[in-house]
Amino acid sequence: MTWIIPEIRPVSHDIEPELRGRIDQKTKPLGSLGRLERLAIKIGLIQGTAYPQLRAPSVLIFAGDHGIAAEGVSPYPQEVTAQMVLNFLGGGAAINVFSRQHKLALSIVDAGVASDLPVHPSLRSLKVRRGTRNMLHEPALTPGEVSQCLSLGARVVAELDAAGTNVVLFGEMGIANTSAASLLMSSLLGLPIASCVGGGAGHDPAGLDRKREVLSRVRARHGEIADPLTALATYGGCEIAMMVGAMLEAASRRMLIVNDGFIVTSALLVASKLRPAVLDYTAFAHASAETGHARLVSALGGEPLLDLGLRLGEGTGAALAWPLIVSAVTFLEEMATFASAGVSEKGAPSPGIEVEDGLKA
Repeated sequence: MTWIIPEIRPVSHDIEPELRGRIDQKTKPLGSLGRLERLAIKIGLIQGTAYPQLRAPSVLIFAGDHGIAAEGVSPYPQEVTAQMVLNFLGGGAAINVFSRQHKLALSIVDAGVASDLPVHPSLRSLKVRRGTRNMLHEPALTPGEVSQCLSLGARVVAELDAAGTNVVLFGEMGIANTSAASLLMSSLLGLPIASCVGGGAGHDPAGLDRKREVLSRVRARHGEIADPLTALATYGGCEIAMMVGAMLEAASRRMLIVNDGFIVTSALLVASKLRPAVLDYTAFAHASAETGHARLVSALGGEPLLDLGLRLGEGTGAALAWPLIVSAVTFLEEMATFASAGVSEKGAPSPGIEVEDGLKA
């Protein structure tokens, strides 16, 4: 399966004055809705209109396992990946709760779970392999497997676009995938691995020390890697690679990408190294509590909408930020203008009040 990097045009700012004009005519002091105004402008620029709309928003959770889990880099066993996918399908996870609350469509993509999963209407079975190889000993994926993942991720988004979706909220599930994300960050940003490694799913101090030691050995074994696709093959995983393909395809189709936590942002990092303009189409949902995420978001020029100390993944931060995205579009569409509401603008002359002596107060 051959994958070609899609062309992504940087957003045009030609309609920004019209967008700003619409916002500034709303019944409020200039700039008083703060970052919500910037978000409204961003969405308008993405869609190329001063009247943006949000259509059929969809949460996509990409799931995959990692061979490096055999080295004890996660406090949870590998089978938890499949167990959590079953929890998603059963409707019992946090992302299910938030998706139902905000009426978001939810789909799970089996990108590379190490176990067989049942047929389910909410599950897309696109397994490339049953977990990645152990990157302590060899690259996690072959270039061909990376290409397959990228192509399949793009296909999922193309199908959503054809169905009318113009917003994709990204999530993931995969035991040990914070290890892959840390290595991608370290490699592609040229940072020491220690500054990119955090507690993941909840390591105690000894477990975190072991994780740092193992990932330092992985980094030393493979050396410096600046090429994003080589880094993706070296460190994996299938779910991260599929997200890269999906994000690039979404941006090429002028869809809004809602970025989630550390692992999703590592996929965005890879995507941005391939096509920097993908960032024009991205809203950063939140700042994760995971070590390295704030620095990674900053490196990508992101401005998180929320900071709730989250470190769950699953797309939960993206779903929680969704009401703010809706509000940015809704105020632009529904809020009255000074003219329509009969409200005087700042600095407008007073209409005056007639008094008996003929003067105006």
